[in-house]
Amino acid sequence: MEVWICWGAAAGLLALSVALLMGKGSFLIAGYNTASQEEKRRYDKKKLCRTVGGGMGVLAVMLGIAAFYRFALPAAVSWILPWGLLGTLAVVLALSCTVCRRPDGGKEP
Repeated sequence: MEVWICWGAAAGLLALSVALLMGKGSFLIAGYNTASQEEKRRYDKKKLCRTVGGGMGVLAVMLGIAAFYRFALPAAVSWILPWGLLGTLAVVLALSCTVCRRPDGGKEP
């Protein structure tokens, strides 16, 4: 029964990923939705949505792979879950803090 929960979570992450990749749903990004207007101006909203959406898509695929194998992954790919999840989160965090920032700092023209 717990495998169906994983498939549901993977489907939910995939749906959120599609919404974010389309540039919508910035209110779903933790930290961005609670930031002040001044702080939000420092970030390119579309790039941030696409970065987080891509990361969520990768996480959804990894969770789907784990659910497919019922968490009894072959030894050759058993490292995917722990290191893949941590690596994806680290890359998304690094990209959102660097690439997604506006070069002008969000100053009004």
